Amino acid sequence: MFYRFVRQVARFVVFVLNGNSRYQHKERIPTEGSYILVGPHRTWFDPIYFALAGSPKCFSFMAKEELFKNPILRWIMVHANAFPVNRENPGPSVIKKPVKILKEGKLSLIMFPSGTRHSSELKGGAATIAKLSGVPLVPAVFQGPLTIKGLLSRKPVTVNFGEPIYIDRKMKLDKESLKLIEDQMQAAFDQLDYEVDPSFKYEPKK
Repeated sequence: MFYRFVRQVARFVVFVLNGNSRYQHKERIPTEGSYILVGPHRTWFDPIYFALAGSPKCFSFMAKEELFKNPILRWIMVHANAFPVNRENPGPSVIKKPVKILKEGKLSLIMFPSGTRHSSELKGGAATIAKLSGVPLVPAVFQGPLTIKGLLSRKPVTVNFGEPIYIDRKMKLDKESLKLIEDQMQAAFDQLDYEVDPSFKYEPKK
C-alpha cells in the first residue's frame, strides 16, 4: 500500500532530521475500529508526526484544494489518502467524504478543528463527522520545534494522546451541544499539554 511506503519514508526522513521524538500514552488510543485524531494545528509537519505516532493505524487527511492543482503532488496526496477541501466555500463533501471513509473502517482521520495554525477557535466539523460516522474523537497534542531549523537542532518532539471522546449519536448537534464538545476538546488539549510540560505556551510562527 502506497500509504505505508510513504509512512516509512517519512519515518526515515524525520529520524534523519531530528531523531528525538517520543509518543506518550498510545494505550489511550482505541484498539478496534476507526477514530478521528484531533489536535491543535501548530506547524505544517505536525500531521506527519500524528500519523507516525498513531502507527500502525493508517489515516486519511483533509488538505486545502490548492495543493491538488499540481498533478504530481495530486497523485501523491490522493494515494496517501488525502482529499481536497475548499476552505473558503466548504460544500457538503467536506462532511460526506470523511464520514464515508470512517464508516468503511479501514482508515482513521487526522483533523485539526481550528483549521489553521494561526487560529485557536475550534469549529464544529470534527464533532459532526464523529457523530455521523459513529467513531470517537481522540485528542492529541504536538509539542516541539515549529520550523525545519528547529527540527535540525534536534530539539525534542512529543506527541501526547488523550482519552477518546465519545459522542452520543442521539445527541442533537445544536449550538449548545457543539460548544460543550468543543470545550471538552480544548480542555483535553490543555491537559495533554500540561502533562508534557506544565509551563508550555504555544506561540505561532509568522
